[in-house]
Amino acid sequence: MSAINATTDSFQSDVLDADKPVIVDFWAEWCGPCRMVAPILDEIATEYSGKIKVVKVNVDDHPQLAMDYQVTGIPLLGIFQGGKMVKQLVGARPKAAIVSELTEFLG
Repeated sequence: MSAINATTDSFQSDVLDADKPVIVDFWAEWCGPCRMVAPILDEIATEYSGKIKVVKVNVDDHPQLAMDYQVTGIPLLGIFQGGKMVKQLVGARPKAAIVSELTEFLG
C-alpha cells in the first residue's frame, strides 16, 4: 500500500472524514527533500496500513489546501485526526525520526 494522492476535491473524504489518523505529505515536484521523504512515507503506509493512512498533496497543483493549512515550508507532514491537523513535522527526516514522532498515533 502506498500513499494516496489527494486533491482539493477529495481532501474531505481522503483526510478529514478518515476513521484513523492520516499523515498528509504536503510536497512539490521541484523539492529535493520532498523526494527523499516520499519512499519513507510509502514504507510507513505499508508497515502501518491498518493504523494510519498516508496521503500526498502537491502544493503546486492544490495551492488552496496549502493556504488552508498554512503550509509555508515543504516537505510538511501534517498529522490529521478527527478532521483536524493535530501535529506538524517540517523538513526531511530519517524514517526512525518520523516513526518516533508518530508513536502516539500508531498505538
